[in-house]
Amino acid sequence: MKTIRAVDLFCGAGGLTYGLQKAGVNVIAGVDIDPQCKYPYSANNKAKFILRSVKDLKASEVKRFYAEDSISVLAGCAPCQPFSTYSQGPKSRGDDQWRLLSEFQRLIDDTEPDIVTMENVPKLAKHEIFDQFVACLKENGYSVFKQVVDCRLYGLPQMRKRLVLIASKLGDIKLIEPTRKPTEFATVRDVIANLTPLKAGEYDPRDRLHVASELSETNLKRIKQSEPGGTWHDWEASLVAKCHKKKSGNTYASVYGRMTWDDPAPTMTTQFFGFGNGRFGHPKQNRAISLREGAMFQGFPKKYKFVEPRKPVHMKSIGRLIGNAVPVRLGEVIGRSIVKHVKEFS
Repeated sequence: MKTIRAVDLFCGAGGLTYGLQKAGVNVIAGVDIDPQCKYPYSANNKAKFILRSVKDLKASEVKRFYAEDSISVLAGCAPCQPFSTYSQGPKSRGDDQWRLLSEFQRLIDDTEPDIVTMENVPKLAKHEIFDQFVACLKENGYSVFKQVVDCRLYGLPQMRKRLVLIASKLGDIKLIEPTRKPTEFATVRDVIANLTPLKAGEYDPRDRLHVASELSETNLKRIKQSEPGGTWHDWEASLVAKCHKKKSGNTYASVYGRMTWDDPAPTMTTQFFGFGNGRFGHPKQNRAISLREGAMFQGFPKKYKFVEPRKPVHMKSIGRLIGNAVPVRLGEVIGRSIVKHVKEFS
């Protein structure tokens, strides 16, 4: 089989790259505009990190990472905020983050890779800009596979659905078949049951990323009255927030919720380390999940480094990197699909 060489645009902390490399795809470089991505990407992946906006990236810079006798892959998992369910208010088509998909298309047109892949939130599939993106790929001779994927079916221990696209000039391509049945989904217990117990505000001296946010006195009372899988309706009335007592507040039942041991975790957002930001309470301990636990739910191994030695751990910045990452397991599944495809057609 020919060597597969890939460039990972919008690489973030390296979730997709790490997964692709586990599957046997040789990722040569990752590109991201965020300088906070450089250390985790470079420390954990055998690939060059390029600090650059994709808008400023030239096709000639991408092409130099490929080789004539290799299969070229261009990955472009653009930031999903404009299309996300969590977005506040409508986004203009002139929004810079919407245009990033067009920049990805520009680089595809100019570099003509053998294989293209991207993942994003399911909502993107409903937008005209995505239809145009797919149409351009087909016009340029690509066979296109696109599907909203339930990541639990591939072993990811969280309730996460993502839009996955893989396109190839070699022939018809598709994602490998699911590796798990619903009765075999990975659970919260499978992932974090053996980690060091923590109190709110504590960290594990053997792993600085295993750190839990502090809780106010009120929130500590709230979590003590929270049952796994329950809601704030279980609390005594004095603890319920005023906004939740309104009719509109009843729709946010999972806010201030605890996870359950024997179910997958909820979708990891960039705010997963906060008890009040969703069902991010630990199933048993009176705290929100730690940064390390959130990373492990995203498929990162426990050894994955996010902070340089002796540098402070900033909850918000590291939480953002983890929540925005392509889940490692999904990256591996995409990589395995590409490897299988190349074996069939090269």
